[in-house]
Amino acid sequence: MNYVFGQNISKFYADKRLFSEITISINKGQKVALVAKNGTGKTSLMNIIAGLDTPDEGKMEVNQSIRIGYLKQDPEYRDEDTVLDTVFNTDQEDLLLIKRYELLSSQNDADPAELQSLMNEIDAKSLWNLESRVKQILGKLEIHNHEQLMHQLSGGQIKRVALARELILEPRLLILDEPTNHLDIQMIEWLEKYIKTHVDSLLLVTHDRYFLDNVTDEILELEGGQLHKYKGNYSYFLEKKEERLLNDGVALDKAKSLYKKELEWMRRSPSARGTKAKSRITSFYDIKDKAHQKVGEDEVQIQMNMNRLGKKVMEIQDITKSYEDKVLLKNFSYIFKRFDRIGIAGPNGCGKSTLLEMLSGIIKPDTGKIVTGSTIVTGYFRQDTGDLNPDKKVIDIIQEIAEVIRLANGKDRTAAQMLEWFQFDRKKQYQYVGTLSGGEKRRLYLLSVLMKNPNFLILDEPTNDLDLQTLNTLEDFLTEFGGVLLMVSHDRYFMDKLIDHLFVFEGDGKIRDFPGNYSQYRISLQKEKQAQQKAEKKESEKPKKEKVKTKLSYNEKREFEQLEKDLETLESRKKEIEVVLSQPSDDHEQLMTLSKELGEIIEQIDLKSDRWLELSEYV
Repeated sequence: MNYVFGQNISKFYADKRLFSEITISINKGQKVALVAKNGTGKTSLMNIIAGLDTPDEGKMEVNQSIRIGYLKQDPEYRDEDTVLDTVFNTDQEDLLLIKRYELLSSQNDADPAELQSLMNEIDAKSLWNLESRVKQILGKLEIHNHEQLMHQLSGGQIKRVALARELILEPRLLILDEPTNHLDIQMIEWLEKYIKTHVDSLLLVTHDRYFLDNVTDEILELEGGQLHKYKGNYSYFLEKKEERLLNDGVALDKAKSLYKKELEWMRRSPSARGTKAKSRITSFYDIKDKAHQKVGEDEVQIQMNMNRLGKKVMEIQDITKSYEDKVLLKNFSYIFKRFDRIGIAGPNGCGKSTLLEMLSGIIKPDTGKIVTGSTIVTGYFRQDTGDLNPDKKVIDIIQEIAEVIRLANGKDRTAAQMLEWFQFDRKKQYQYVGTLSGGEKRRLYLLSVLMKNPNFLILDEPTNDLDLQTLNTLEDFLTEFGGVLLMVSHDRYFMDKLIDHLFVFEGDGKIRDFPGNYSQYRISLQKEKQAQQKAEKKESEKPKKEKVKTKLSYNEKREFEQLEKDLETLESRKKEIEVVLSQPSDDHEQLMTLSKELGEIIEQIDLKSDRWLELSEYV
C-alpha cells in the first residue's frame, strides 16, 4: 500500500532552490532514513510529507486512510497543558479512556466508585494491554510527573514527551527528526527495539549511525537539490555514494569538454540562426548547467595547531558532589595521562555534565580537589552552545578569539578564512548569530572552541544537530587529535570510534572505570549477567543442607523445662489411674472413663517423651 507519493516536487526558500523536481514514495512497511547536509531542505521535505507545507511545484499525495505522526526537532506545545494533556492530545476514545484512568488513579482523593467504573469499562473493552503499553513508553522515556506543566520542563524533557505522544498514538507512518537527541544510551537502545516491533512505516532523520543502521533498510540522500535512493544500510550507502560521485565526475569532465566546444561555436555568433541553430543554443545552456555543477560537497577539514602538552595533565583527588539529597559523585579519584581518550556513560541526570563542569572549572566539588598541570589549555564544548551572543555577527565571534591563527602545517589563516573552512560563506559571516540554524550555531561554537588550540578537549554531546558530513570530519579530526579527549555522547558509533575506556556512572555517586569502548562494555555487562544467572542456577540446583544445631534457643530451653514438668505430672496421674483400675469395682461408667483417660495420657507421654529426647541432645 502506498502511503505518500510526491512527483516532480520543488521547493524554494527566498532565492535559494532547496530541491527541484524530485520524486519520493513511502509504502507500507518501509523504514527509510533521509540523509542530507544541514540547510539543504530535509525539514522542508518532511513538512511537505507530513502535510504542514506544500511544494512550490509538483504534487504530493497522501493516503487519507492513514495517520501520519511527526516528531519535530523543536516540538510545539501549549504552556498551560500538563504532560498528560500533551501526551493524550487525541480524539481516539480508547486513549482518552486510559487518560481518564491515569489521571484519576494518580489522585489521592479519587472517588472509588468512579475509579471502579472506569476499571470496569477498561476491562470490558480489554484495554489493559494498551494501558500497560502507555505506562511502558512513559516509564522508559523517564516521564513520571504527569501533572507537571509543559512550560516547566527542560528542552530535553519536552522532546521526550513529544516522542512518547507519537509512539502512544501509533501512526501508520512515523516521521522522526533527530529522535535520539536528549535520550541517554539506554533509552536509545529501547527505542530501537520498540520501532522494530511496533512501528509500521518510518521516515527518519538522524546523525546516529548505529540507530540508523538498526532501524532502517533504505536511505534517501538529498544532495544538490536532487534525491538519490540507496537500498541497504549506512555502510552500503557510503560505498554506493562513492561510486556515484566517481561516475558523476566522469560525466562532469565530459560536460566540461563539450561546453568548451559549444562555447567556441556561440562566440563565433553565426549569422544564420535557423531552427537547428536555435536548438543548439538551447542545448548549450543545458550543457553549461551540467558543466558548472558541483560533484559532492566541500568537506570541513580541521588541522588546528595544538598547544604543547606537558607531563603533568590533571589529577582528580577524592571529589564528592551532591545536589540536595542526590549524590552524583562520591570519593572519585583519577589521574589523567597524556593521550587519554575517555568516554562518559550513564543515564540522564546522573552527573555526567556536572563532572565536565568541575573539570573545566565552572563549578567546584563539595569535597576533594582537582589539580591541573601548568601547560593544560582546556577546550569545553558544551550542550548549550556556550555564550554565543545572538546579537553579534558570526565573524565578530571568531575575531574576538583571534584575527589570525596558525595551523598544524605552519600556514596562517584569517578568521574569515577559518569561517569559510567551516562552511560559512562571506554573506553568512555577516549574519547575526541569532539568525543561524541549530546546526550552524553548533558548527560556529565548535570552531570557537578549536580556535583556542586546546590540548585537553572536553565535549558534551558534540554530535547534537551536526549533519553526518560535519560529524564524519569531526571524527577524523578527533582521531588525529594529540591531546586528552574526554566526552559525553549518546552516539555509540562516535564513542566506539574515538575512545578506549569509559567512566560509567552506576548511581549513588559510584563511577566505574572500564577499560574499553561502549560496545565492549555492553558485551562485558552481558557476560556478567550470564555468569550471574549461571551461578544462581547452580546454587538453586544444590541439595539443601540443614543447619547443624549446636544448642537450644531460649524458647526451646523453656519448652524442655516444661516437658519435664508435664511428663512428671502425666506419670503421676497414670499411676493413680492404674491403682484404681487394679481394684474391684461395680462402677462400669467410672472404669470406662478412667480407661479412656489412661489411653490419652499414655499417648501424651509418648509424644512429649519423643520431643524431650530430641531436645535433650543439645542440653
